[in-house]
Amino acid sequence: MRRLVRYRFALVPLLALSLNGCLFRSRTVTVRQSTAHLLDATKEQLVARINTEAARIQTLNATVDIDVSTGGATKGKITDYREIRGYILYRAPAMLRMIGLMPIVRTRAFDMVSDGTEFKLWVPPKNKFVVGRNDVINPASSQPLENLRPQAIQDALLIRAIDEKADIPVLENGTEIVENPKTRKSAEQPDYQLDIISRGEQGWYLSRKIIFSRTDLQPHRQIIYDKHGYVVTDAHYEEFRQYGGTFPLQVQIWRPQEEYSITLHILKITFNQPLTDEQFALAQPPGAQLVRLGGAPANPPGDPKK
Repeated sequence: MRRLVRYRFALVPLLALSLNGCLFRSRTVTVRQSTAHLLDATKEQLVARINTEAARIQTLNATVDIDVSTGGATKGKITDYREIRGYILYRAPAMLRMIGLMPIVRTRAFDMVSDGTEFKLWVPPKNKFVVGRNDVINPASSQPLENLRPQAIQDALLIRAIDEKADIPVLENGTEIVENPKTRKSAEQPDYQLDIISRGEQGWYLSRKIIFSRTDLQPHRQIIYDKHGYVVTDAHYEEFRQYGGTFPLQVQIWRPQEEYSITLHILKITFNQPLTDEQFALAQPPGAQLVRLGGAPANPPGDPKK
C-alpha cells in the first residue's frame, strides 16, 4: 500500500509538467486544398462514359514514340530505352499488333501480335520468335523485349467496357495530390474512383480501379489487378484530345511484376478505318529460334507447318 501511495505522489509532478507543455507539443498541419472547379457525376454516368468510348473504337492505327525503362528494386538497376518509333494497330474485339523500330537506324526492334488469347513476338536483335499465351511470361529471360505482351498494351491503352451483367462497379469518393501548373505547388483534390469487382474461378475479386479527375471527368489512371490482388498494370493517361470522342495522347504503363514501364507518346492516330487480316499476320522468319511458352499451340497462326 505504501508503495502505491509513493507512485501516486510521483505522478503529480509528471502530470504538472505535461500540462505545462514540457512533454507534449502540438504542431499545426496545413493541407493545401485545390481551388479547381470540380465536376460532379454519378456511378452510372461514369460507367456510361467508359462504355461509350469503348464501343466507339472499332479500329485504331497509331504512330507513336516509345520510351521503355526496365528494372527496379528486384533487378537492382534501371535501364532506359529512348526514342523508339512504333506503330500500333487494333481491331475489335481483341486483335492488336505493335511494331518497334530502333533509334536512328530504324531497323525493327520487335514485332508482336495477339488475337486476345495467344501472342507471337519477333525480336530480330536476338533472332528469337516467341509464341505463347498472353498471360505467360518467360521467367528465364532477362531481356525486357521478350516479356512484352500485346494484351498488356491493349488493356492499358484501351480501357475495356464494364459488363454490368458480369461486373459490379462500386463508386468511391477519393482524393489525389495534384500540382498547380502556375505555382508548382501540390494540393489535395477530390477524385472519383470506380472499383470493378469481377467473378473469377475462386470467387469475386477486385479486377480494376479506374480513377477519374473531377476537373474533366476523364479517366486519368487505371490500375489492373490479378486474381490474387496484386497489381499487374498501373496506367496513367494525359493530354486528352477530341476525335469524335476523347483519347489520351500520352499513356504511361508500369508493369511492377516484370519491372518495366512503357510510355507511349502518340504522334498520329486514326480511328475506325478498315484493317485487314494480313495486317495482323506475323510469320516465323526463316532461321529464327522458336521459343514456346505456356502450352503454346503446335502451329500458331502464321507459323510454317513442320
